[in-house]
Amino acid sequence: MSSLSPLARLHRPLVWFAGSMVALALVSAVGLAVDDRILVGAPIWAKPLKFSVSLVAYTLSLAWMISLLPTTHRAHRVGWWAGTVVAVSLTVEMVLITLQVVRGTQSHFNQATPFDNAVFQIMGASIAILWLSALVVAVLLLRARILDRATAWAVRLSSVIALAGAAVGFLMVPPTPEQRAVDNPPISGAHSVGVPDGGPSMPVTGWSTTGGDLRVPHFFGMHALQLLPLLLLVLAALAPRFARLADDRVRLRLTLTASGAYAATFALLTWQALRGQALSAPDAVTLTAAGAIALATAAATALSLRGPSPTPTPSPSPAPPPSPSEEAAA
Repeated sequence: MSSLSPLARLHRPLVWFAGSMVALALVSAVGLAVDDRILVGAPIWAKPLKFSVSLVAYTLSLAWMISLLPTTHRAHRVGWWAGTVVAVSLTVEMVLITLQVVRGTQSHFNQATPFDNAVFQIMGASIAILWLSALVVAVLLLRARILDRATAWAVRLSSVIALAGAAVGFLMVPPTPEQRAVDNPPISGAHSVGVPDGGPSMPVTGWSTTGGDLRVPHFFGMHALQLLPLLLLVLAALAPRFARLADDRVRLRLTLTASGAYAATFALLTWQALRGQALSAPDAVTLTAAGAIALATAAATALSLRGPSPTPTPSPSPAPPPSPSEEAAA
């Protein structure tokens, strides 16, 4: 086991990247205050602000997970390099997003000029490389022996769900039917389904309120990387007050239940978005599916909290009859 402190074991390139995102978030907040330009229906500095805040959480979580890999094992070196590739890929992505904000034009899906198209192609390549690197880390985590079983499965399952959430981004790249009907459209691809990007949207997030929005499952899936391990930390903090939570088997069952509920909710959000349905306007089918997930989660939680079956007390065995020699002695 390494003698380094937990903070010192964190993956440094990812931590440095997270620090740069804190700085970019501050710059973007200033940009929101002093720059009144609007792009695709939103303040132009909103995108780098949201991306930077989200990536602080994502990269710090990944840095922690990589630190859990055995330091004396080859897997740690592979994980370190994979994490470094993630940090470099995200740096390329954020530099290009910020560059396009400064230029006053759209970064994603933009093919208006050869330069804009080149920017988007580089962004696409960097995200593909990032996804493959995160896949390497996820595979290493699946194979590694990590702390207790509940922590191990929280880390493993959250990394897999986060990969699925990141993969939703690839669904945004194909052109919409309206874009296919135009020769050489300046914008090819969209976040929204069934409605144009830039329409009525929710405050802060900017998610569409009139159609499907693939950013919803994209965001929800990627942040499993923080939320599932955070749940485990809450369970551990509550363990001294609730005896059932002190049992590592109970914490494992609750972790598996939460992971299953998270994955099911992610699948539902993806299906809802692909049907062109806004998060804020679910239909009866979506509500029924959500209710089924809630009921299944409640039942699984109750079963997870059950105590061990009591061991039956053995009844005393009847005394054997006396032998003939014992009767004679009597």
